[in-house]
This record gives sequence, structure tokens and C-alpha cells, in this order.
Amino acid sequence: MLRLPAVAGQFYPANAGELSALIERYLQHEKTEEHKHVRACLVPHAGYMYSGAVAGAVFGRIAVPKKVLLIGVRHYPRGEAWAILSAGAWRTPLGDVPVDTALAAKVREACPVLREDSVAHSREHSLEVELPFLQRRSPGVTFVPIAVGTLQFEELVATGEGIARVLRESEEEILLVTSSDMNHYEGDERTKRKDRMAIEQLLHLDPRGLYDACREEKISMCGLGPAVTMLTVMNALGVTTADLVCYMTSGDVTGERDRVVGYAGMVFGES
Repeated sequence: MLRLPAVAGQFYPANAGELSALIERYLQHEKTEEHKHVRACLVPHAGYMYSGAVAGAVFGRIAVPKKVLLIGVRHYPRGEAWAILSAGAWRTPLGDVPVDTALAAKVREACPVLREDSVAHSREHSLEVELPFLQRRSPGVTFVPIAVGTLQFEELVATGEGIARVLRESEEEILLVTSSDMNHYEGDERTKRKDRMAIEQLLHLDPRGLYDACREEKISMCGLGPAVTMLTVMNALGVTTADLVCYMTSGDVTGERDRVVGYAGMVFGES
């Protein structure tokens, strides 16, 4: 199956040259000669004009290996609650990114809740917008896409534990990329206050703490499910370090402070 781009020309440029130039501009803010090896990262998925600088700050800092496990939120009600694609490729203006069939098979075996489903992925942008960054940072990269449409805590944890087993047993480096925006559509100061509470739990590598904070404080972090799964993976792998690379709100771009979205870029397990 070839999954065609759903939001090219909307969330990011549809022209390859324009897209490459834009990504390089975002990457240059944090790009260094020695990229850090990390186990996971959290990056936003809004239109590039809003959150591209935050994503670029993360991807410009880290080494991106040839294999990536990419987990995002399922924004729309269509499709399975745990949707994976195990074959084919995803097209962006920069070319096709192959699905890593062998890695997908291992993840499916370790995580029985996953279901093969193209419907959940067909229009979903949370994974798609990360691919051009991955292509620029690691030409020839392969990946496994997972879209999460549930907030059942036990399922999130069980899936994280399964993914951790796959990563632990792999002889090759695999980067776990988690796609999430932070609080949505409240005032700038209120959003920053709420996001600080969520980021504190992420920095503490506390999946239950993050889950409870978002539910109790009504923090509308759209990738809460993927983030809980990621933190569970980090705990299972013995990761003890987390770092906030960049944070901003859409108000920092537009100047509109009454109704903003927060964006955080973070890395986990830096070595």
C-alpha cells in the first residue's frame, strides 16, 4: 500500500524544494556537528508555521537512526483504536518512506492490541508531518506507524511494555518518536500554566502522573495516549533522563494570545 500525503500544501509545503528549504531553516537553530543519541523524543504536529521551529529544534539536536517507531494520536473517529500499518510506504513531497515490515511484525507480536488498519491513517496528520523531518535527517529511513485512538490507561501501559521488549531485544538502534501538541484553545497564560504541569510529569518520566494531571487539570494534550505509552517504554528500558528542548505557543507566532495551542519539544534517554 502506498499512503499518499493528506496535508501537503496545508500543514507544510507541497513543493519539494520549498519544503526542504523550510525544514533546513528549522533544523539550523539546534543543528550541531555532534548529534545526541536519544531513546525517544516528543515533537509537535501542527502546521509548520506554528510548530515547525519546535520540531526542528528537537530533530536538529538528535541523531536519527535508520529505524524509527512513530506513535501519534488518531484525531478522527474513523478506524481502529490501535492502528498499525505493517507494509508499504508513505509518500511525502521528498519521496517515499518505506514501512519497516520486519520491525512492524515484531511490534505486532509484542502488542496484541494493535490492528492492521489503513482507515485510521488515511487522513491523519500527526504522523505524516514528522516524516519530512526524518527524511532530511536520515535519508533512507524506514519506520513503523502507530495511531492511538484510546485513553485506556491499562492498554497504554501494556503496549508500552510490549514496545520496550522489542527495543530491548533489537541489535539495531531504533528511535521512538512521539507526536503530540500540548494544551489547546485557551488563553496564552492559562495554556502555559497547564503545559508546565504536563511537562513536569514528562520530565519526571511519570506516565501515571501525566495521565492524572491531564485528566484532573483538563489539559487538552492531544497526544496524551502516545506520551503515556512512550513514558512506559522509557521506564521499562531504565531511562532516567529527560530534557525540554523547546517550548512555545501559537501566540508566539501569530501574536494572538486569547486562543492558543502549546508546543513542546523534548528528548528522553540522551547519551
